[in-house]
Amino acid sequence: MIKQIIINFLGIFSSRVLGFVRDLLSASILGANIYSDIFFTAFKLPNLFRRIFAEGAFTQSFLPSFAKEKNKPKFAFKVFVYFLSIILLLTIFINIFSYEVTSLIAPGFSQEAKKIASEFVAINFWYLDLIFIVTFFSTLLQYKNHFLTTAFSTLFLNLSLILALLISKGEDKETIVFYLSIGVIVGGIFQVIVHLIAAKQYKILKLLYIGAISKKKVSLNNFKKHFLPSLFGNSTAQLSSFIDTFLASFLTVGSISYLYYANRLFQLPFALFVIATSSVLFPKITKYLHSNQELEAREILKKSFWFLFYALIFATIIGAILSEDIVKLLFQRGAFEKSDSKITAYVFVMYLIGLIPFGLNKLFSSYLYATHRHLKAAKISFFAILVNIIFSILLIFPLKVLGIALASSISGWVLFYFTLKEFGFKDFFRFFEKRYVLGMILAVLISIIMAILFKEVLIFFKGAI
Repeated sequence: MIKQIIINFLGIFSSRVLGFVRDLLSASILGANIYSDIFFTAFKLPNLFRRIFAEGAFTQSFLPSFAKEKNKPKFAFKVFVYFLSIILLLTIFINIFSYEVTSLIAPGFSQEAKKIASEFVAINFWYLDLIFIVTFFSTLLQYKNHFLTTAFSTLFLNLSLILALLISKGEDKETIVFYLSIGVIVGGIFQVIVHLIAAKQYKILKLLYIGAISKKKVSLNNFKKHFLPSLFGNSTAQLSSFIDTFLASFLTVGSISYLYYANRLFQLPFALFVIATSSVLFPKITKYLHSNQELEAREILKKSFWFLFYALIFATIIGAILSEDIVKLLFQRGAFEKSDSKITAYVFVMYLIGLIPFGLNKLFSSYLYATHRHLKAAKISFFAILVNIIFSILLIFPLKVLGIALASSISGWVLFYFTLKEFGFKDFFRFFEKRYVLGMILAVLISIIMAILFKEVLIFFKGAI
């Protein structure tokens, strides 16, 4: 398991490094203005569905059903055709009614901005069709304990967007947004290609072919019953981000961009540690539970919890202390000014307050899904989203864009509390052995010392320059 987590970590880290290069170029070329707001809004909708699908919902409902299914080829093929058909229809609908959809997701935009944004919403949404194909094959590859392809595939999206920015540099802002939108689609196509190559190697294409020609009947009822609750249960962080964009469209120009850049920083430790760990953990827990090895499943969950807890403590403290330095280093150049850096850093800190609960919740919700408690997880998520909306409305007036990010973090703590309640507080507190608690205290101290030392090094180099 450690080897697979490391592979995931390295793949995600490589992708995130390129992602920050992309964001650095984007901040420098586009800055934080109405055009950057338009692109981030256009990419928000397919990216929302991508994160919900790729980071849990599909996998957590498909794998348990696939593991139990006797006629696996027919089941897999039927699920693939069923979902792809629905997503294609949804994409066509979005393309026809792109202006109306844009008005819903960014109601604070002016009429002219909505008209411009609607064209890019239509283009970007085709990415969802491509990313579903990627997610489907990556789920089957996970079942076969292959994580390498999926971990490194997002490199193609970032490379495509970087190339789009470099090619369009010097053009007017609307043209740059067009190039970026095309870059999203090209990146998605390459992600599909590498997954098809891996699927052929691991005989997944052969499995689907057998399913296509098979005349046996399989039912998707059990899968469908779990999918919708799983979809909603996995969407709390993503829907919170979506709500952030919706509300920020009513604030001053650049607010959506501040949230985007801050959330990108937040997503780095989340992806490196949370996604890398949970995507390896879930298939293993599922297999253990279906083999009636509950003790082994809980033991691997406990070890994953402490590894993740240490990592998130470290990321939260380092990020909070060095927030402004990190933002300046990555984004402050070209059209992205000093005032933009300061606001983005504050927003980043507000998001970091929710890093630990959102991250740990991913682990424990995985256990709920593996034990077929999809509906309960969905109810918990629904309540957390309501909390997010309420606090966003309450905090947006005194704190503006900071209040939106803080409300998201508050909802994360609510989500984690009720997920633990469902898992069982008694079982959870059994994880707290003396050696692990001492490790937690040590992790806090090391994080603070490292952050202070790093800050002093930065101050020294600034003075030397």
